[in-house]
Amino acid sequence: MVNETLLDIAMSHADRLILKAQSGDEAAFNKLVSLWYKRIYNYAYKYAGSHDIAMDIAQNTFIAVHQKIAQLREVNSFKPWLYRIAINCSHEEIRKQKRISGISLDSTFSEDGEERKIEIEDDLRYQPDARLQRQELAELIMAGLQTLSEEQRLVVIMKEYEGLKFREIADALEISENTAKSRLYYGLKHLRSKLSNLIYENQIEKS
Repeated sequence: MVNETLLDIAMSHADRLILKAQSGDEAAFNKLVSLWYKRIYNYAYKYAGSHDIAMDIAQNTFIAVHQKIAQLREVNSFKPWLYRIAINCSHEEIRKQKRISGISLDSTFSEDGEERKIEIEDDLRYQPDARLQRQELAELIMAGLQTLSEEQRLVVIMKEYEGLKFREIADALEISENTAKSRLYYGLKHLRSKLSNLIYENQIEKS
């Protein structure tokens, strides 16, 4: 779970900025973008596994937000509303990349996958090349995320990395909270198994 930071606190008190942005205040909208851009980029990067695609997703997300923010009915629904737009932009960008490359990106998304982050990071403290291994672990986690089904991957990223509440995830994905919890449970279970295999294969390659 992501710990609350000063940025999180600032975002939680952004109602006034949202209201001003809805009334056409461009300076307020730009401040909203500065508050949320990194979070949306991080979500997009973990979703797509590509810096360039994540940049496009983030940019398109805030273009859409600018066009639609006046339609937001409840200010306290901004967070799930924003992520719903980001999810839609992610889908559109992936479809675009498929058309450009002619390669099915979904072929890399099996229904396996997920986690084992905490236990492995604890082990690394006692090993000499901890920094390098943490970098390798981060790469393996990214690879593991890409093996999840899209439904599971979205929930894992939004809950474990973006720190959204189950209610917010449910609103963003338009599913029930129980469905969100179920997808998280199975996603983390699959990721733990997948990462164990990836780490084992990585160790074999080095031996």
